[in-house]
Amino acid sequence: MADRHNRDIERQQAPLPEPLPVPTVDAHAHLEIVTNDAADSAAVRTILDEAKSVNVDRVVQVGYSAEQSQWCVDLANLYPGRVLAAVALHPNEAPVVKDLERDWAIIEKLAQEPRVRAIGETGLDYFRTPPELQKRQQESFKWHIELAKKTKKALVIHDRDSHEDVLSVLLEVGAPEKTVFHCFSGDVAMAKICIERGYILSFAGTMTFKNAPELREAVKLVPHDQLLVETDSPFLAPTPHRGALNTPAQIANIVRAMAAERNDDVAELATALSVNAERIFGSFV
Repeated sequence: MADRHNRDIERQQAPLPEPLPVPTVDAHAHLEIVTNDAADSAAVRTILDEAKSVNVDRVVQVGYSAEQSQWCVDLANLYPGRVLAAVALHPNEAPVVKDLERDWAIIEKLAQEPRVRAIGETGLDYFRTPPELQKRQQESFKWHIELAKKTKKALVIHDRDSHEDVLSVLLEVGAPEKTVFHCFSGDVAMAKICIERGYILSFAGTMTFKNAPELREAVKLVPHDQLLVETDSPFLAPTPHRGALNTPAQIANIVRAMAAERNDDVAELATALSVNAERIFGSFV
């Protein structure tokens, strides 16, 4: 993933938006890719401070590999009150790591850290994974589900081109009490299934893209208490900054877009999203 990281940090950062009227949370970010720097670097602090200046004052930093999950824990420990961590092997990592059980052991140990509040991002991704590796990916997904249940922490799901199998696996092994679909990419029918099962749907800048009318219809259906917002920084900057380097500050633009689609008051929606994040991931203090 290093080449992709380098490409991302070369992009121009999206400009800071108008501040939200009340504080809220970015439920999913990868700040190490935004900055390509150490957790205690000035660059990371700048990104967090810029987000706070527009009233995005808390961030969930999400893992995708054993090594990078340690980075997530380090960042959360450096910023009590502002950052929490999730740890996992990304579904694209699981089929290609040299020693899957070794990496699982690292993730399981990190999951015991007090500021780790979720197991993720795990799940299925058939976009890049050939059929012969999908079984290994499914095995890793199931392992992460069981870890989330054992640790009583939220499960954060990455789902790309694999909607049916993700839903089937969750039924087969039993979903954790708090199950989050990160960067929800399904249609209205899938949203209805997830809502009925009590899953949490997290929407990103993709909701603002011209080619995503299904996401705009789906976001209208989600009850306030099953809704989160995220940037997936540094990816998926919202319109009108699509293609720019995304940062947690862009939550302000995404929340306004969500409020417009749902006919919600911006302040009330931002407050609900904040309350949901604290209920799902716990206090940031």
